[in-house]
Amino acid sequence: MRPSVAAVVVLSGIAAAPVAAGVLWLAPPKAQAAAAATAWTVDKANSRIRFRSSFAGMGFEGGFSRWDARINFDPKNLAGSRAVVTIDLASVNSGDADRDQTLPTAEWFDVKKTPQATFTSTSFRDLGGGRYQASGNLTLKGVTRPVSFPFTLAIQGTTARVTGQATLNRSQFKVGQGQFAGADTIPYEVVVPINLVAKRAG
Repeated sequence: MRPSVAAVVVLSGIAAAPVAAGVLWLAPPKAQAAAAATAWTVDKANSRIRFRSSFAGMGFEGGFSRWDARINFDPKNLAGSRAVVTIDLASVNSGDADRDQTLPTAEWFDVKKTPQATFTSTSFRDLGGGRYQASGNLTLKGVTRPVSFPFTLAIQGTTARVTGQATLNRSQFKVGQGQFAGADTIPYEVVVPINLVAKRAG
């Protein structure tokens, strides 16, 4: 008897993989990308990106006057939500003239080589009760690290208010070198509080 010839099966929208050991494997259909969530325009006049640390046990707080945020967010479409925040590091202001002249230098932010810090979200998680967590990557001073940012969201009409904070380890980003590379004078942990007000675009 002549051996039978194996049939090639083609299903609409599904590509067949090569036959192995007499079994025909069918590749699953490609997953559809989630539609982009609602776009929001940040009200910078009423929004703040700050940081808190201490020097020799004395606490201080600073912030940045120039930054940009592109946000798409919908509590019902977290898969399609995305945020990209870019900070101009040269715009730092900590309330102390000497410190503000030092922070842009190579030992700290090194703004000549890396003038911006960028946070790009990779996912959002609903924590319940109007609380969420944004996970993403922060690039600072040429170093990229994963960062989680828990926040509270309140939406009234077309206005959204976001409050939250992240805690960063400055040593992971090589911020503070030379005599400040250790944590004796300035701790490694830096708290970054964020308060944003945004309007629904369109």
